[in-house]
Amino acid sequence: MKHYNIPIFISHYGCPNACVFCNQVKINGRETDVTIEDLKNIIDEYLKILPKDSYKEVAFFGGTFTGISLGKQKEYLEGVKEYLDKGLVQGIRLSTRPDYINKEVLDQLKKYNVTTIELGVQSLDEEVLKKSARYYPIEVVYEASKLIKSYGIDLGIQLMPGLPGSTFESDLETAKKVVKISPENARVYPTLIIKDTEMERMYKRGEYEVFTLDEAIKRCRKIISLLEINGINIIRVGLQPSDDLREGGVAVEGAFHPAFRELVDGEIYFSFLKNIELKDKKLEVELNERLVSKVVGLKRKNMKRLENLKLSINNNIPITKIIVNGIEYQREDILQKELGESYEQNSNKC
Repeated sequence: MKHYNIPIFISHYGCPNACVFCNQVKINGRETDVTIEDLKNIIDEYLKILPKDSYKEVAFFGGTFTGISLGKQKEYLEGVKEYLDKGLVQGIRLSTRPDYINKEVLDQLKKYNVTTIELGVQSLDEEVLKKSARYYPIEVVYEASKLIKSYGIDLGIQLMPGLPGSTFESDLETAKKVVKISPENARVYPTLIIKDTEMERMYKRGEYEVFTLDEAIKRCRKIISLLEINGINIIRVGLQPSDDLREGGVAVEGAFHPAFRELVDGEIYFSFLKNIELKDKKLEVELNERLVSKVVGLKRKNMKRLENLKLSINNNIPITKIIVNGIEYQREDILQKELGESYEQNSNKC
């Protein structure tokens, strides 16, 4: 069954934190910016266009949901409950910080059928967290994750490679620690410099180097390979094409591309096929047509770099397989090759 989110973007004006990458405005005396009427209007509008025979979750994003008062959380959850009771939506997901999870919060979330909690972990390197003004001991992440799982709620982890002080190695090490946590799903958002943030000021002072698109691809191809091969569902890599923060000058610099996931997948397939081409001096590929875009790369980039590439379409082959020079490879084989590949690791700090 097709899954859809009904996104409700809620700011947390009372957030006491000041992460360097966040430009959330603080408004005294006001917790959030979405009324219950707004909430219901948004849900109603989405229900008009989403297929009735689909799985729909109301998704609270944009702020630290469990950081707002329990009373305000309850108001929002009550607002969704009538849709749950009528079978119009099937669940609720939300995003929050690991240090804003406890039993009292989870008791209420479970009561209102919250199905998924995504933790904005960003990094599991404490030095990176300190430099990002988001510090908490990493044990807090482990404890929050364990607690969420104990309530039977699906766990999501959000990562931000490229934060201040991060390296190729530290971001990959974070991914390895996430594998040990074993969340049901993950999102990977390469760091952008957003206007009117402390990170923008750090950048202007020369204290932070831009996380380039090339470096983001280099790190993320390892990270998503590691997560995927360990059975973690990767919901998103990079911002959605509609979230073009460059428009209006919202994003100052950073690793944004509207098809970032395709760029990453293209590099994974290129590396795999290039190694075979160098060894066999030929590259005859049989594959499902739905896999063609990943193999040829965005704007057919890989076609230009793989001199001997010849494609043959066979839709009887599952999208998880590819036949190269007569040998069948699974998606796992390709990811394992990516993880076992030896190449220079950029250890320069951002």
